[in-house]
Amino acid sequence: VARRKLIFKRAEKYVKEYRAAAKTDINLARQAKKAGNFYVPAESKLAFVMRIRGINGVHPRPRKIMQLLRLRQINNGVFVHLNKATVQMLRIAEPFITWGYPNLKSVRELIYKRGYGKVKGRRIPLTDNAVIEQALGRFGIICMEDLIHEISTVGPNFKYAANFCWPFKLNTPLGGWRRKYNHFN
Repeated sequence: VARRKLIFKRAEKYVKEYRAAAKTDINLARQAKKAGNFYVPAESKLAFVMRIRGINGVHPRPRKIMQLLRLRQINNGVFVHLNKATVQMLRIAEPFITWGYPNLKSVRELIYKRGYGKVKGRRIPLTDNAVIEQALGRFGIICMEDLIHEISTVGPNFKYAANFCWPFKLNTPLGGWRRKYNHFN
């Protein structure tokens, strides 16, 4: 019961934090508009990267980068912390991947709907907070909301949280791919 109350308190705190951040963004944009300027929001530190092409005839360098990003299968996706090094890696592997900046809602939906954890090298569905606490408890991450917060804000333990999440297995696009790539195209 005490554990449940703690989890609820943390979730409330995160919701307050998200609302405050959204409010400050809106206020800054309004102030800039009032003064006749433009408001440029901070660059995102988080990216969601997805593999869109197969393995035939891939040059060793992009292949190695996709291995480092844990994108071993088509339609797999992972969260990546954006810095100079990772942006360079994404540029090299660009023809085989697609990426973008997820918002909080997307992060939450991905983790709740398609979230699996890596526990002792096995793919375990995130159906219970105990699974998360067992693996990430030493980093202060004890529930789903902690995991979502750590990933969406790219917190100090992002590396461990993102590595704990098994690569997301996504569906092919509705209506299929416009063009299936061959290795010689």
